[in-house]
Formats: sequence, structure tokens, C-alpha cells
Amino acid sequence: MRGPSLSSVGVGPPLWREARIGLEAAALVRDPVFRGDGVADGRGRPVLLIPGFLAGDGSLSMMAGWLKRTGYRPSRAGIVSNVNCAGVLLPRLEERLERLVNLQGRRAAVVGQSRGGTLAKVLARRRPDLVSGVVALGSPQVDPLAVHPLVRLQVEAVSRLGSLGAPGLFKRSCLNGECCSSFWEDLAGPLDAGIPLVSVYSKSDGVVDWHSCLDPHATELVEIRASHCGMAVSRAAWRAVADSLESFADADARRRPQRRAQVHRLPRAA
Repeated sequence: MRGPSLSSVGVGPPLWREARIGLEAAALVRDPVFRGDGVADGRGRPVLLIPGFLAGDGSLSMMAGWLKRTGYRPSRAGIVSNVNCAGVLLPRLEERLERLVNLQGRRAAVVGQSRGGTLAKVLARRRPDLVSGVVALGSPQVDPLAVHPLVRLQVEAVSRLGSLGAPGLFKRSCLNGECCSSFWEDLAGPLDAGIPLVSVYSKSDGVVDWHSCLDPHATELVEIRASHCGMAVSRAAWRAVADSLESFADADARRRPQRRAQVHRLPRAA
């Protein structure tokens, strides 16, 4: 199966919206959710965190610390910068996930931001025996290249360098070559019936077209107010993660039939 085309051109979301990330982080540390108030005890349940495009494990370090404080066992993906071929990354993530599950003795939830969410979905599709559920934060599952034109230029630059032989970078052929054909096929498909997929999106996302986050195979579509990069430090995103992880514990106890996606509408402003 062929991947998305870099040659298609569209109007991207306003990138200036990403300037909010500092305010979002400041609001988070003042919010009760940061202290774990109202968050169910994780009881040692494992969580694998996968960062977004161009980002590394450090981008989710605040979330990892929060999960640890609330009783979960977070694990990093071992990614310095998420720019490698999906065909290379997924076996490494699967190996790390296997170690985490074997160590904790129970299936792990996977939380991925942006490109990390697409990797998380495919990982869960391939290894449902290891995954209790997936939370995708601002992940363009429907069209991975439905992003701001400046971000598309970064994707193009990485793919050109990779095609020229630069190590650790995906190539242009990853979009239409054999190395990632199974990845694109798995990304377009559903997860096993007992594996929940929660897609968190924001209509004020400054990088990703929010429509591309509306995965038709998601069990839940959760709308929040946040910037794209800010989802890692958004109080609304953290609440969505906390609620999802708690529900995954129930789903892990017994395999339930997959539900149709339900869009959570934001309350109207007073």
C-alpha cells in the first residue's frame, strides 16, 4: 500500500497558534491534575510514551513524571529524534514494549503524540497481545501529511537527506516503497476489538489539520483546546490521558466489543 504524497498541496492551519505552549505549561502546573488530584491510582500499570516528529523522549518527560507520581510505570521509547523510517522504528518499539510487559506482567497502554500516535496505533495493531489501549494526541491518522506547509518542508528535507544516505532518517521511498507499505496498510485499518483507540484532537491545532485526527476506527474522539506541541503539557490533554488509562484498565480485564466512535463536544462558552 502506498503512503501519503508529498506533492499534494493544501492550506495548513495557522502556525502562530503554537506560540501558546508556554502559557499552556504554566496553566498545567497550577492545575489540580498536575498534582494528581482526581486521577485514579495507576497501580503499577505500564505505559509506553512515544514522541512526535522531530521530537525525542524528553518532549514527554513532564508527562512521564506525572504518570510515575500517579502510580503508573511509564517507559520511554528510546527515541532521540523521531525521524527514522517506520520500518526501522517499529521493531525497536516492539522489543521495548515486550520488555516492559514482561517486567510488569501485564499489557501496557501506549500514548503517542503526533507521529508517535501513528506508530502507537500500528504497534497495537501488530501486537494486540501486548497493548491494553492507545491514546493518540494530535495524531494525523487519516492523512499523516495533513500538516502546515512549513512542517511539510521539514518532512521533505528529512526525506531528501535520508535518500542521500544520511543515517537515521526516513527516505522519500518510505512513502511509496516496500519498506513501509505494511505500515501504511496497518495504519489505515482497525485495531482488534478489545483494544481501545482514543484520538485526542484540537480544532486550534497549529500544525496538524484536526480533520485528519478523526480516525474512523477510533473507539473515542476527544476534542480539547490546545496547541499541537502543547498537547504534551496541556491540562486538558492530561485529563484525557488519565481518563483513557483508567478505562483501559477495565478493557484489559475483559475484552469488550469495539464501540463506534463518539465525538465529545466542548461545552458552549457562556
